Amino acid sequence: MHSLNLCCVEVKCIIIYLRDLGYTLIGRKQSTLASNSNTMVRSIVYFLLFAVFPLAAQELPFLVKLNAVEIDGLGGIQSFAFGQHDGKWLIAGGRLDGLHRRQPFASFDLAGHNNQLIVVDPVEKKSWKASLTGLEAEIQEQLSSTNMEFIQEGNILYCLGGYGYSQLQQDHTTFAKITAIQIAETIKAITEGQPFDSYIRQYSESRFQVTGGHLHKINDTYYLLGGQKFIGRYNPMGPDHGPGFVQEYTNAIRKFTMTDDGNQLVITHLDSYTDAQNLHRRDYNAREQIMPDGKEGITMFSGVFRTDVDLPYLNAVNVDATGYSVNDSFQQLFNHYHCATMPVYDASQNEMHTVFFGGIAQYYMENGQIIKDDNVPFVKTIAGVTRHANGQMMEYVFPITMPAFLGAGSEFIANESVPAYSNSVIKANDLEKDSTTVGYIFGGISSSAPNIFFVNDGSQSVASNTIFEVQLIKNKTSTIQQPLETNKTLYDLQLSPNPGSGSYQIKFKLRQSGRIDLKLQDLGGRLVDEQSNLPGMSGENRLQYDVPGQLVKGSYILSITFNNETKHVKLILSH
Repeated sequence: MHSLNLCCVEVKCIIIYLRDLGYTLIGRKQSTLASNSNTMVRSIVYFLLFAVFPLAAQELPFLVKLNAVEIDGLGGIQSFAFGQHDGKWLIAGGRLDGLHRRQPFASFDLAGHNNQLIVVDPVEKKSWKASLTGLEAEIQEQLSSTNMEFIQEGNILYCLGGYGYSQLQQDHTTFAKITAIQIAETIKAITEGQPFDSYIRQYSESRFQVTGGHLHKINDTYYLLGGQKFIGRYNPMGPDHGPGFVQEYTNAIRKFTMTDDGNQLVITHLDSYTDAQNLHRRDYNAREQIMPDGKEGITMFSGVFRTDVDLPYLNAVNVDATGYSVNDSFQQLFNHYHCATMPVYDASQNEMHTVFFGGIAQYYMENGQIIKDDNVPFVKTIAGVTRHANGQMMEYVFPITMPAFLGAGSEFIANESVPAYSNSVIKANDLEKDSTTVGYIFGGISSSAPNIFFVNDGSQSVASNTIFEVQLIKNKTSTIQQPLETNKTLYDLQLSPNPGSGSYQIKFKLRQSGRIDLKLQDLGGRLVDEQSNLPGMSGENRLQYDVPGQLVKGSYILSITFNNETKHVKLILSH
């Protein structure tokens, strides 16, 4: 396994200029999460500083503003597929509930299946729903599944795979199917209350038995990137406990071509790339890109789970028409699970920008510090990755956050009228107005707290029904911001067991020998333990640490300092 430098980053300087300060965030306390997220926010306007940076600071080219949109009767949904036509969205699959529960009998239960097609008009603020009951049983099952791979080609929405319950198989499964939906005709039928079964076709294909991957296209070739085959009920104790399950990562990028005359679908599989070390990814972000040579490509950002430990990958995989390459020199600390992502290319600077909105991650910002939490919590972080003309990738954390623990399983739905390349990347230089609605963020999981997995009884999270209009605003100021910089003198900080009962092992690596300082603080910043001038050796270090006996159970921040460089990790005391 290649070395992953799990290093934190340091904000050197942020100078922020926010205009139109009359905009406000107005929230309303809710009595229960079940009241849904439209009661949580009445009006939200955020300014995100979206920067085009080379290695030195420069003027911000534009800002981004989010406006909350409410639609009466629109329920929450997450991890869905979508297509669009004439300003209306067609939503298929996904879950109507929040984070899946740990208990096999309750995990991915039928009550949370989306057994309907949903049409949304975000401009007119209307929605329509139609049951799948009129469709063939096999089509109903797949279109009720979650985490399908999908792509829109003209008027057709292609949905591959997906995980859900099959009445025909009497078990949860990953569907070996591809379904083609005529978008315009289906939307028209649903809004008029007419049958739509004649506009949907389905085909069997064993190589499409994948969930949690991504489906994209480079030129005329389709790429099914990563994902897994999962059969049975989820069980956190592993495949050999309880009812058991089958879990097989594809470890691959599968390529194919496809022709469709409206009746017959012809699929030709091409040579695939298999790499059990670097392509072992699911439930991650993969996004279309314009590469430094000006050609189309795809970047696989982060993903889970590493083969050596249940933590996210931090590197990236770049894919183009000639193959793929692993970028180990870049480490993405934020936004590790699938969330809404927005791709923007600045042709004048030859810089590709991808913005990530919330979700789940191993790292997050708190009080100006970067905290590492190996429980991989829900986060509010909005961050971006910029690929410069020389191919170097850098990450930035924006000075605002999502309004809550939102974003996991959400989607960015682009405005059809916005100038874009054939692969849907927004053309930054062709936006003529000072303010342009470039798209919307919809759905995802809304969590009541960062770490709910071990206490989740189904009430700690919901599927969000929030829609955010995304406006890109040209920035004519001289505002500047420095990128986050990475120092790898102290890196790969790990704490185990975590949660623990008071005795922990701290592992970390140093580039050189020297003395280290250790500090433990509660979440309010109060110092509860401190050890100074401890020996550290070049290479891997292991340190036994026992918390003070008087500490109560809860969460603390453990900090290690070496040569004026500090790393932080959340320590959970469980007794």
